[in-house]
Amino acid sequence: MTRFRQVLAVPGMTPLLGISLLARTAITADAMALTMYVVVALDMSYAAAGAVVAALTAGVALGGPLLGRMIDRRGLRTVLLVTLVPQFVFWLTVPALPYVILLSAAFAAGLLMVPVQSVTRQAIAAMTTAGQRRAAFALESVVGELSYMVGPAVVILCAALVSPGVVAWGVGAAIVAGGAGIALLDPPLRAGDEADGEAAGRPRRREWLGARMVAVLTMGFGVAMLLSGVDLAIVATLREAGQVSWAAVVIAVFGVTSVVGGLVYGALPRPMPTWLLLGLLGLATIPAGLAHDWAWLCVAVIGAGLLTAPTLSTVSDAVSRLAPASVRGEATGLHSSAASAGFALGSPVVGVAIDASVPAGGFAAAGLAGLLAALTGYLLSRRPPTAAPSPPPSSSTSPSSPSPPSSPSPPSPPSSSGSPSSLSAQPTSTGR
Repeated sequence: MTRFRQVLAVPGMTPLLGISLLARTAITADAMALTMYVVVALDMSYAAAGAVVAALTAGVALGGPLLGRMIDRRGLRTVLLVTLVPQFVFWLTVPALPYVILLSAAFAAGLLMVPVQSVTRQAIAAMTTAGQRRAAFALESVVGELSYMVGPAVVILCAALVSPGVVAWGVGAAIVAGGAGIALLDPPLRAGDEADGEAAGRPRRREWLGARMVAVLTMGFGVAMLLSGVDLAIVATLREAGQVSWAAVVIAVFGVTSVVGGLVYGALPRPMPTWLLLGLLGLATIPAGLAHDWAWLCVAVIGAGLLTAPTLSTVSDAVSRLAPASVRGEATGLHSSAASAGFALGSPVVGVAIDASVPAGGFAAAGLAGLLAALTGYLLSRRPPTAAPSPPPSSSTSPSSPSPPSSPSPPSPPSSSGSPSSLSAQPTSTGR
């Protein structure tokens, strides 16, 4: 636990994780809050509720990179102001909106969702040293798991006690409070040396969005798709057994084991490759389909649960290492978009597999999706870094100054001094 104590001792880290937990709990509950409002308050179908959630998710996926790029250029507080006001207006007016307007308003709210997750990851990368970063991202993944365990359950419980409109107000208030808390905290998004080193300007996208970054984003998409499919497969399995009411218990076991796995992984002395963790997660998911009642299903999901938070944390760590500081906001936004797309596609793909076979086919489809993403990520990360020699950074004056007498052409040596700092750290996060 020494590693975690060191991370939590970093100035500003504990309040950052606490505020992030509040805001992310509300954000993970927003889909359930809208579902309950459409189904209960508007007395419409689950398909209609699904369309509203899909619009919200599509907005989040599209808005992530745009907001991240705006953070890189305009700063954190500007983006928080731009997003907090629309969130306040949207959630305040949800109980008064007719369905058609709610559909389009949900897309706009997703597009301007407070970027709590990506901001937290940027701040962790800026506030910690290389040796602290893996433990810090493990804590961040634990915060994410706790938010997924608590948020939707609280919304369902509150919807049974008060009206869905009041629940929507509560979710919106928590999102706004979390965003305002981050604005007041104003965590640094770049370390001091990064701010100095990146003063020359933003690198071109093709200089950092290469095969290695695409590999990491692909694996982020894959793990989100797997997790979304597992949730649906759990419900389908228990529905066939006539034990749907136990689904919450199974999902809670899955979440608790994920938290334990994240804490254990963060305390390990050495990291594991991202593709290996994701591949093991996929392999551990497939046998869960052999369980046919809630008790055995609780046992069957333990293996996958222990690997979930470590896999999520290594993806976040890899993105932070591969992205130059001046574009880290856009990179983390792309990561969030990849995860949103994975969550959006996981349920339909696994649902088709369940309809075409048996509930066990859902676990198989989810696990195979993770394995395919792991294999793709491995093959992409093994490609030679052909883009490394091409970007000649403007900081070449320092390496070239000692060599003018012996080399008449200084542009070639400096080209290896700009981006290798991020690439040399990459083997620790993706196992290369």
